[in-house]
Amino acid sequence: MTVEPIRDKTKIKQMYQYLNGKDLKYGLLFKFGLNTGLRISDILPLKVKDIFNINGEFRDYLVIKEKKTGKEKKIKLNNALRKAIKIYIKNKNLSYEDYFFPSSKGGHIGRIQAYRVLKEAANVIGIENFGTHSLRKTWGYWTYKVSRYNIGLIMDTFNHSSQKITLRYIGVNQDQKDELYSLVQF
Repeated sequence: MTVEPIRDKTKIKQMYQYLNGKDLKYGLLFKFGLNTGLRISDILPLKVKDIFNINGEFRDYLVIKEKKTGKEKKIKLNNALRKAIKIYIKNKNLSYEDYFFPSSKGGHIGRIQAYRVLKEAANVIGIENFGTHSLRKTWGYWTYKVSRYNIGLIMDTFNHSSQKITLRYIGVNQDQKDELYSLVQF
């Protein structure tokens, strides 16, 4: 099974509502993945201090060291995500040292737990071929469309070595192939 991006905005909205209803932290996790294109393993360990300075203001950038590549990544959080984070922090009464996605066992929730909850939501909503990379791929897919097909920039953001890899990763090749099959009909 190839993990795919979520191509239907209605399903994205439904999945967010489902996850948010389950626990606000899962709603935020989903929104975080969709709005940053980060891997789950880079989102889960985030603390309030990674996003806010000591005065409680948003930092200019979220700066992380990617777990998989060891490379530093700078992300300017968009307004939709900033708004969700503010509401979440207020709701959960988080302080500077707190994890955004705490586990009841201490520390932060793990990848398996995050996957389990996201997968369950995807199944309920009827999203097929969903995996933890779906959020990252969804970000890539929609950014590709909205940026008027600026594949070079997305490729760079994902640290991919070729445009072909990025196009395949975000499922655009499949879209184009599907379109081909509907062009000629006998």
